[in-house]
Parts: sequence; structure tokens; C-alpha cells
Amino acid sequence: MSLYKRGAIWWVRFIAPDGRRVRRSTGTADRDAAAEYHDRLKAECWRVRRFGERPRHTWQEAAVKWLKETPHKATQDKDREILRWLDPYLGSRSLETIDRELLLGIGELKVKEASPSTTNRYLALVWAILRKARDEWDWLERVPKIHFYVVRNKRIRWITREQADKLLSLLPPHQAAMARFALATGLRQRNVCRLEWTQVDLRQRLAWIHPDQAKARKAIGVPLNAEAMSVLRGCLGAHAQYVFTYAGEPVWQVNTKAWRAAVKKAGLEPFRWHDLRHTWASWHAQAGTPLNVLQELGGWECAEMVRRYTHLGVVHLREHAERIVCHDRGTAQANFSEVKRKMLIMLVATGGLEPPTSAL
Repeated sequence: MSLYKRGAIWWVRFIAPDGRRVRRSTGTADRDAAAEYHDRLKAECWRVRRFGERPRHTWQEAAVKWLKETPHKATQDKDREILRWLDPYLGSRSLETIDRELLLGIGELKVKEASPSTTNRYLALVWAILRKARDEWDWLERVPKIHFYVVRNKRIRWITREQADKLLSLLPPHQAAMARFALATGLRQRNVCRLEWTQVDLRQRLAWIHPDQAKARKAIGVPLNAEAMSVLRGCLGAHAQYVFTYAGEPVWQVNTKAWRAAVKKAGLEPFRWHDLRHTWASWHAQAGTPLNVLQELGGWECAEMVRRYTHLGVVHLREHAERIVCHDRGTAQANFSEVKRKMLIMLVATGGLEPPTSAL
């Protein structure tokens, strides 16, 4: 029996009847359970070879294969994070055993610690992997239906300039610089964290995001305003490669204890790092930036994403809104004055009132 340990977990290793090398985690630290898994897996490989049965594959195999086939995804780091969270619940499970009830339970667990929209993203990744296992890898015959949560809150979370100033004052200096840059450019968290000096031209006041770094897989040109330039000048000389660093090392994570504490102390909960991008776009919309320009600045692939901010940029419609108000007020005032004039004339004619000259 080929059992060995990696950390606290037992792994199996053997040659299948068809000559394949099988190496797989048992998902358990119990040796007896691992031995049972080994025997069952070996018997399954024999049945596949002898009777032509469909080989069984585990969730871990599917997850690894998914990551190998999707290196082009701009959100692969997020996929890895989601898969790490899912591993204790799905790990060594055979794909055939992942049913609707199990996924409902996982959704209920996740929604207790996160929003419905975040939970939906976790479930959507599971669904995508299972569909790929069915449609492309031929590992699965059917995919269970997945219950997605209804997301009713469509509001964009953004803060005022005064609130932003308060938040920045409470952040550690390195994180405050990153947040200032995000508010000045609208760049996503990953693009701010991994920004390199080779992507910045201070003379032309320009930065750029390469296609493989952008979510839409299209290059983004980033004009640098005075605030962004101020931040970059403050970072000069800190690191040879990366713009934003802490203790001489690049910063890969911004959702830290310090960030959460600053948000709470500023009274802005709930407020995520990504909401800095919403704030940047909201400020632009309020300042009258045309939506097609905002779309290009933000690197959005479709105009629908930018339309979320249209309700904030309606200053140019104010004069049109005033037209009916001014017209109605003028008409009402004129009608009232005319009625008043006629009543005074009638009273004077009947001898009931001595009119002042100004009234007539």
C-alpha cells in the first residue's frame, strides 16, 4: 500500500491497471480512513479498466484542472481564494456526490459571513467548474441545480470628499498613499498593488495597465492628475520595481486589520476597498464627466457598467427640469393677478371699495 504524509494529511500513490500514475490526497489525517480511501480508489481504477466504467474524479482534481486551463483569467487570484475556502467542504469528494443539498448548505454557511452577492460568486465558480467537467472533460453526466441568492440592493457605495479625507487620515501611511492613488485614478485593487515603475511616465503624467493585467483584457491608459502625481512623487526611491511597498516589500493585500479598523473608526461601515473605485466614478459623474469618457478612463468593457453612475451626473438636466416649474409659477401668478384685478374693478364699480391706485 502506497500511503504517505504531506503535512498532517495522508496521500495515496500507485500505478493504475492502465499504466497511469495516480497521486491523490485522501483529505484526512486518519490513517485507517486513508487506507480505506486507497483501497476504494484502487478498486475503482480496476473496474474502469475491466468494465469500461466512467472514472471518478474528485473536486480537488477538477479545481486543479480548472486553474491550469484558466491562467488567462484576470480574476484567477480570486478563484484561488474561493477554492481555498471551498476545499474543507468539497476537497476529496467525488464530483458525483456534489448535489443540490450540499451546495445549499455551503451557500448557507457563506451567506452568514458575507453578502448574498459574494455568496453567489462562490456558487457561480462551483457551477462553472461542474459544467466544464460535464461538457468538456466528460467527467460528469449531470450538474445539480444551484440556488442563487436574490440581490436586492443595487445601490452604489461611495463616500464624500470629507469622508474620504477622514478615512485617509486614519490609515497607515503606505495604505493611505494607495487609497489616495485609487481615488485619483479609479484603478482596481490588483492594479494598484502591482503597479510597477516601468508602467509610469512621470514626464508625460501617464501610467498604463497592460492587457494581461486588466479585467477586460484590454490595455488601459491612465492619465495622472495632480493628486496622483503627488502620490507617485512621494513613493519615488522606496523600491526599484514596485510603486507601493511596505517595509521594503510590495503590498499584495489591502483588506487588512488596519483597513477595517480605519473604516470602522471613520464610521463608514460597510465600505470595501473596491468602493474607492465606485467613489472615483461617482465624483466624476457629479463633476459632469461624459459617460463615454468615464468608460474609457475606467477601462470598462461595456457602457452598461458606467450607467450605474448616471443618476449622480444630472447637473446638465437642471435647466430642463426648471422649465415646467418656472412656466407653471409664472402662469399661476399671472392668472392670480388677473383674477385679483377683475375683483377689485367689480368692487369699485359697485361702490364697495375705494381702490388704491397701485392695485389697478
